[in-house]
Amino acid sequence: MGDNMSSSEELTAAQREQVAASALEEANELGEFRSLRSDVWRQFRKHRGALVGTVIISLIVFGAVMGPVVYPFDPFEIDVPSANQGAGWPHILGTDNLGRDVAARSLIGGRISLAVGFAAMVFSIIIGTLVGVVAGYFKRLDGILMRFTDLFLSLPLLPVLLLVIVLFRDQLKDAFGETFGIFVLVVGIIGLTSWMQTARIVRGEVLSIKEQEFILASRSVGTRPHRIISQHILPNVLSSVIVAASLGIATSILTESALSFLGLGFPASFPTWGRLLFDAKDAYAINFMRIVAPSVLLSLTVMSVNFIGDGLRDALDPQARSQG
Repeated sequence: MGDNMSSSEELTAAQREQVAASALEEANELGEFRSLRSDVWRQFRKHRGALVGTVIISLIVFGAVMGPVVYPFDPFEIDVPSANQGAGWPHILGTDNLGRDVAARSLIGGRISLAVGFAAMVFSIIIGTLVGVVAGYFKRLDGILMRFTDLFLSLPLLPVLLLVIVLFRDQLKDAFGETFGIFVLVVGIIGLTSWMQTARIVRGEVLSIKEQEFILASRSVGTRPHRIISQHILPNVLSSVIVAASLGIATSILTESALSFLGLGFPASFPTWGRLLFDAKDAYAINFMRIVAPSVLLSLTVMSVNFIGDGLRDALDPQARSQG
């Protein structure tokens, strides 16, 4: 009986070794396990432009947030005897016609422009995602919402922006104050005129996802539409929304800069990159850096955000990740 038990134990040990060897062989054939987060990051790192853009936009954001705090000059302090100085020391980028430091105003302008870009992007993404999900999931509302989207796409953007700002500028300034009123107006009008592409992208994704078997199974067991949308539809369109959001930041910043450059955005006391360019357009011969500084920061920001958007689009693409 003892011999039988020992042989049984030996057989069990042999089986365990065989199972372990088989598991190890299968693991070697399948390769190292990779989580979704590490897989996306590995693919994102392959996009050199996205990495460079991430570094540049991080530096710009850090400078916009911390620059006005640590830089020794007040961007709003008027120093008439120091007016119209060229680049040098102590004003590294010179001064404007009122003696205000150009570098300090460029940094504070970046803080405002980035805030407008992020806020307008969030507003437009919320509207676009909501319209796209509803249009894609509920067939009876698809035609109405898509024709509504086409209507907004057919509007001439710049004339509409100018008209709305002229009509509602004074009312919002009286209601919220000059600075916050203009901020609400600019963010609102940019968000309301830039959600259409997101809505179309999300709608296409939803039309494809809602025919998948797991969605049909959820319907068959009586799951309510709002739970299907929140638990299954939205998580699966999140990658497209993230890409649209990253690219929407650049569009929002450019739109705000265009409005401010036309003199219809923020006032001179509340500078943005576009407003700084508007104030400097007649003084480039005196101090060329008044144009160079906000222009370079604006261009680098838009370029970096676009590169990051391209990198995210490749990293979130399942086919590209599987090939990587």
